[in-house]
Amino acid sequence: MASSSGNDDDLTIPRAAINKMIKETLPNVRVAKDARELVVNCCTEFIHLISSEANEICNKSEKKTISPEHVIQALESLGFGPYISEVKEVLQECKTVALKRRKASSRLENLGIPEEELLRQQQELFATARQQQAELAQQEWLQMQQAARQAQLAAASASACNQAGSSQDEEDDDDI
Repeated sequence: MASSSGNDDDLTIPRAAINKMIKETLPNVRVAKDARELVVNCCTEFIHLISSEANEICNKSEKKTISPEHVIQALESLGFGPYISEVKEVLQECKTVALKRRKASSRLENLGIPEEELLRQQQELFATARQQQAELAQQEWLQMQQAARQAQLAAASASACNQAGSSQDEEDDDDI
């Protein structure tokens, strides 16, 4: 059995998961805290036992990955044969759920639009965005040009006013 050292806490099933399973399985039964802890330890030990045996079977078949078949063989060799039909049912349910998740997550497949068409639409959107960006840059450039011209005209006008003012001052000085 697993010891209660600090490192073994990392190798146990989360207590919340066990509590949920107990409540779902036995909704009207109260289970003591130490009994829950015992269930957690038993589950952990069972998983270690099955995974170790499945690993040995996997190594004997010269495979590097434990497959569901290795786990089923481990259950058989450890004397859990009566549970194999239920295990196979659960395995099939898991495969069905995983397949549904993959299909649901594949948005491209759900659109019903061929990938080539999606790529064409994406390229069209990029081209439109580039065109809009170029037009915006052109407008900004024209506005800067116009502002520069206005600044030049204002400077020229101010210079002309200064010259006119200087000329007027000189005429005033001549009159004195």
